[in-house]
Amino acid sequence: MTVFAIDDLIDLTREAGVLAMETYGRPHNVATKQDNSPVTEADLAVDNLIFPALKKRFPDIPIVTEERAATHAAMPESARFFLIDPIDGTKEFIKKTGEFTINIALIEAGRPVAGIVYAPAIGRMFVGAINSGAREIGADGSSRKISVRECPGQQTAVASRSHLTKETETFIAENKIYDCVNAGSSLKFCLVAAGEADIYPRFGPTMEWDTAAGHAVLAAAGGQVLTCDGTPLSYGKSQFRNPYFIAGSPTAHYSIPASVRTM
Repeated sequence: MTVFAIDDLIDLTREAGVLAMETYGRPHNVATKQDNSPVTEADLAVDNLIFPALKKRFPDIPIVTEERAATHAAMPESARFFLIDPIDGTKEFIKKTGEFTINIALIEAGRPVAGIVYAPAIGRMFVGAINSGAREIGADGSSRKISVRECPGQQTAVASRSHLTKETETFIAENKIYDCVNAGSSLKFCLVAAGEADIYPRFGPTMEWDTAAGHAVLAAAGGQVLTCDGTPLSYGKSQFRNPYFIAGSPTAHYSIPASVRTM
């Protein structure tokens, strides 16, 4: 088995960030995929950097990436594989909010055990592994340990900027959330991991490559991601579609409204 450490991917992810920002800073083409979601030049360029680099360095670890349909074969429960989203938050990339990320995660037996989330436009990188904890890495290479916080009586939620659903609004209202911060991409997981928010409810469609790296960072920071029936969110599912979930600190307190449907 190939020896893997998430820190081995920091330089590659920074290189991908430079590539993404080259496209971000100029007019670029935007196409529409079969599922009606947008794809930019940056999605493809970053994928074309990360995919072969991982394949060369870790030849015995399969890779699933959003932009390569040929990689979307269901994984056995015991599988060890990479999950990549070259540009997560493509709508944020197009709108130039800065809240897009480059996501790389390692999955083992359905569980995200290591991940890296990089938001090059705002200069934030989060790295996490189950066996070594979670950190935020500065542009100068400095590192600070991060962890979920003990939830206060008045909780702060973080919710999708571009995909806020009625179900999420109902959840926030019925749980008397004190404050709600909107953010794009997998940054939402990382804000909870860094103790800047307490809970991230997601009652809308997501794919595994959208969530795996952020989930890994949050888990390494002491957080959890549970489906509406209270089971941990797993990976390698058929078609890689996620059910609804709630990510947060283990001390987050909430109830799921009856009106919220599960997938």
